[in-house]
Amino acid sequence: MKNLLPLLLLTVLFCVPNCVSPLCIAQDEDITATDPAAAAKLEARLLSRTRQLTYEGRRAGEGYFSADGRQMVFQSERYEGNPFFQIYLLDLDSGVTRQISTGAGKTTCAWIHPDGNKVMFASTQDDPDAVKEQQEEIDLRASGKERRYSWDYDEFYDIYEYDTASGDYRNLTNTKGYDAEGSWSPDGKLIAFASNRSAYETKLSAEQQELFDRDPAWANEIYVMNADGTNVRRLTNSPGYDGGPFFSPDGKEICFRRFSENGATAEIMSMAIDGSQEKRLTNLGVMSWAPYYHPSGQYLIFTTNKHGFANFECYIVDREGKQNRFELPTHRDLMACPCLLRMANNCHGPQIAPPTASHRFSSPNGITNRL
Repeated sequence: MKNLLPLLLLTVLFCVPNCVSPLCIAQDEDITATDPAAAAKLEARLLSRTRQLTYEGRRAGEGYFSADGRQMVFQSERYEGNPFFQIYLLDLDSGVTRQISTGAGKTTCAWIHPDGNKVMFASTQDDPDAVKEQQEEIDLRASGKERRYSWDYDEFYDIYEYDTASGDYRNLTNTKGYDAEGSWSPDGKLIAFASNRSAYETKLSAEQQELFDRDPAWANEIYVMNADGTNVRRLTNSPGYDGGPFFSPDGKEICFRRFSENGATAEIMSMAIDGSQEKRLTNLGVMSWAPYYHPSGQYLIFTTNKHGFANFECYIVDREGKQNRFELPTHRDLMACPCLLRMANNCHGPQIAPPTASHRFSSPNGITNRL
């Protein structure tokens, strides 16, 4: 992916030439509401040949390409007897889909190893109450009731590595608390992930405990560990949810999202892989998240709802957060945006496609591909 320059990022719709650092953008009118025809024309300049990749099950999302663009890993609610997401690997050449997770518990945040032979994902498969929770959710849905959607920061989430040849699983974290949102470094030697384990390992003040009880994501911070799960070190220490970490193409930086302590807004951040040189790249005062590096390493793509609460669109910002911002396609029905697959569920981050692949996004019914 090093030397790619995806067509999607070569063409821009809007440009503000003199934006100050950090990236500052005023609230805009939602063109999808004021002029849907114009919005459709703008989108058509960048996206064509739209086709849906997943059809099975209740919903699917969080899809990511392999480094060679020949596979895509995603999560879907389709496994009989388990209403929660399970992890699947799609061969884009043959169209064959295989289940990667065990079928037990909840799963999320999958990622394919740079060599293509392993898949990492978060799972509660070892939770002793996993089957009981599955049945409770099945019974709830059968009653006609449905919970308001919100992400579950289950304390039994651990990060697992799956060997695609042997079929063996290995628990890499094995620690109480939400361990998820993992990604390998470009050389496969490190894993960055999010965790709220510190809330279980240290004594919280009464105020902190109240915040954590209200929202377990409040304690999420960014960690790095060796690829075998050893030498875990914490990189961030800020009130509010830090999550969705990805390595830069040169492996020297990590981008992530940082929520305000009350969870109302989020901004795009970056830092060196040792946690130093932390930089705030956006200052929009809305929900901006899901950053991912352009293959050149000079820009990051992210999504923001500056156009309206439910309307997330893609932007890019330079690595230092100082230069122009570019707005990408506009479409009211997207749960996220082109290249972005986690917004419909727990948004870990967008991915810029390898040369053999196209760009994808999550819609309410599944994963969609566009060239």
